[in-house]
Amino acid sequence: MTAPVHVTSPTEGRNPATTDIDVLPTAEVLRLLVAEDATVPAAVAAALPSLTAAVDLLVAALRAGGAVHVAGAGTSGRLAALDADELGPTYGLEPGRWTAHVAHFDGTVDAEDDTAAGAALGALAGPGDVLVGVTASGRTPYAVAALRAARERGAGTVLLSGDPGAAAGADVDVHVAVRTGPEAVTGSTRLKAGTAQKLALNALSTATMVRCGRTWSNLMVGAVATNGKLHGRIAAALAEATGEAPETCRAAVAAAGGDGRVALLTLLAAVHPDVAARALAATGGHIREALTTLVAAPNG
Repeated sequence: MTAPVHVTSPTEGRNPATTDIDVLPTAEVLRLLVAEDATVPAAVAAALPSLTAAVDLLVAALRAGGAVHVAGAGTSGRLAALDADELGPTYGLEPGRWTAHVAHFDGTVDAEDDTAAGAALGALAGPGDVLVGVTASGRTPYAVAALRAARERGAGTVLLSGDPGAAAGADVDVHVAVRTGPEAVTGSTRLKAGTAQKLALNALSTATMVRCGRTWSNLMVGAVATNGKLHGRIAAALAEATGEAPETCRAAVAAAGGDGRVALLTLLAAVHPDVAARALAATGGHIREALTTLVAAPNG
C-alpha cells in the first residue's frame, strides 16, 4: 500500500477523478482534462470580492502615478509576463507602469527559491506602488520574499494563489485565493491552477485598465497602431464610437501617430492631436476625463 503524501497546498493533493488517467484511451484522457478545466471559471468567480479589492488597489496606485510590479516563478511568472506585455499595445499604458518579474530560469534550474532575488525585486516598489505575487501554492519563496520586502517599503501588496490558507495571505493587503483543488496530474499546476491564474490576471489587468479610463465603452481605442491590422482595428473602433466615416477615422488615426485615444479625442472634441495628447497626459490617460476637460475649455 502506497503511503499517503503529505499535502501542503490544495493544488498538490491527489485527484481521485484521474487516478486511472495513464491507462485510458486518448479521448477519455482529454475528456478528463477538459472536465477539470471546466471547474476553473466558477472558482475564479468565487474570488470576485477579493479580485474587486485588488483592482481598486491597483487603480488607485496607477491613477496616482504609481507602478505595478508582478512577481512569479515558473508558469506563474510566465503568465504574469504574458499579461503585462499586452497592456502597452492594447491600452496605451506607458512603459514601466506595469512590469512582470520572473524568477530566473537557466534551462535547468528555476530560481523560485531565491529569496534574495525576490527581496531585491520587492525593494523596487515603494509607497504608491503595488506588488502582486503570483504563486499557485501560495508559498513560493521568490514571490513571498518580494511581497514581504515591498510591504516593508510601504507598497500595496496582493497575493494571487490557489490556497486560501496560505500563510503569506495574512501579510498582504489583498489575498486573491482561487481554490481549484488537486490537478489532473498531481502537482502539475500549469493545468487548472495555471488556467485560473490566466483568468484572474486577465480580469485584474483588464478591469484595472477599464477603471483607469483606457477604453471607450467596450471599445479598444487605447491601442497604438504599430501595424496594418491594428490600424484597421482602431479605425473601426473609432467609427463605432463616433459614427464618423471609416476614411475619416483612418485619417484621424494617422494624424494621431497611431494613438487611438488621441485620435478619438480629436474626433469627439474637434481639437488638434497635440491638444488631445496634452489632455490625456493631464488626466493620467483617462479618456472620458480628458474629453470633459477639452469640452469645458473655452476654445476646445
